[in-house]
Amino acid sequence: MNKKFEKLGFYPTDILLPKDQDMNKWAVVACDQFTSEPEYWQAVENQVGEAPSTLRLILPEANLKSPKVDEFIADINASMNQYLADGVFETLSDSLIYIEREQSDGKIRHGLIGMVDLDTYDFTPGSGALIRATEATVQERIPPRARVRRNAPIELPHVMLLIDDAEKTVIEPLTAAADKMDVLYDFDLMQKGGHIKGFKLSDAQIDAVADALIGLCSDEVQMAKYNISGAAPLLFAVGDGNHSLATAKACYEEQKKGKTPEEYLALPARYALVEVVNNHDDALQFEPIHRVLFNVDVEDFMAAFKKEYPDLYEGKGEGHTIEICWNGKDTFYTVPHPTKQLAVATLQVFMDAYLKAHPDVEVDYIHGDEVTRELGMKQGNMGFLLPAMGKDQLFKTVMADGVLPRKTFSMGHAQDKRYYIEARKIVK
Repeated sequence: MNKKFEKLGFYPTDILLPKDQDMNKWAVVACDQFTSEPEYWQAVENQVGEAPSTLRLILPEANLKSPKVDEFIADINASMNQYLADGVFETLSDSLIYIEREQSDGKIRHGLIGMVDLDTYDFTPGSGALIRATEATVQERIPPRARVRRNAPIELPHVMLLIDDAEKTVIEPLTAAADKMDVLYDFDLMQKGGHIKGFKLSDAQIDAVADALIGLCSDEVQMAKYNISGAAPLLFAVGDGNHSLATAKACYEEQKKGKTPEEYLALPARYALVEVVNNHDDALQFEPIHRVLFNVDVEDFMAAFKKEYPDLYEGKGEGHTIEICWNGKDTFYTVPHPTKQLAVATLQVFMDAYLKAHPDVEVDYIHGDEVTRELGMKQGNMGFLLPAMGKDQLFKTVMADGVLPRKTFSMGHAQDKRYYIEARKIVK
């Protein structure tokens, strides 16, 4: 193993790829998508039929509350073992994979598949780990995922980690060299998922990736980017799939118990397969997630909001500006001199306290300006439209505030999320 990667918590690994399979039926979208659309997953089921597919190796979250969930999990683990026994996979040894993913908007997103050391990942707010969560981790979401992973011989990732590489030193050199690289797969993704190509890195390219990632960790770079010197570097910020990565961490911590450091550090479960994407990739777009309150007393809410922020005023100005609409009114309010990095944090901290004190009020998190305004204008509702977070704010905010408020941003549409293709053994 290349020793340079030991400083990074990110490594080449033995990657399992499907051998001689119908790739259009093999690859399915991340399990946490289309959770309220069972018809989507039924269409996937119809398309896959009896063919080998990652559909048999994952539990769509649309099925989490099914009375048959225990049966589904047992079938998943059995399918994993059967696929291994039947030679469905071939092994790409000690490798990294460069991918080009054509999204629904036609843009190409570039990524790098490898594994991370879970001992270098921490979702605790304020952590100084190399790999950190960007949003608060909901502990209750881990146990159902752990039930799938606990007895699984392999893992499939939909985790996406972001690097803050404005100079484009890590992944983009691979883009320039792709026409000379070995192609591993090249096919259309099902259900309007776009297109994907995968390429194998050479040893020289793997070495160059390590050097570039090490460069991102230097104190000089941290100072130039964040005006912070001597702080623990943040190399990877979790963009998608944090609860899946947290589940991998929880299962690894379970396996540690009763073992010596020598024993548990040798566990395959110490690592997790991920895709790394540059935060500055032109295809990567951050979209705001708005809020709508239901069954709310508007006057009471606004009085409490003004009490929390006495300098709050109607109109746009310096500070955090939020568009608020209710009962035919649609206007902007500004909180001057905010203590948080983002407007969403200024709102969410207050909103969480208000919801706790008013249990009859409900909140929903909405994509799209017009839908938020339409819902917010209805009697008894309020809509809050938040500004989009600039991509350059992500790493600065995580380093300054620990984690972002939940539902701060979305990275693209559901059909543009990761599709399962690669796998990795997590037992010896």
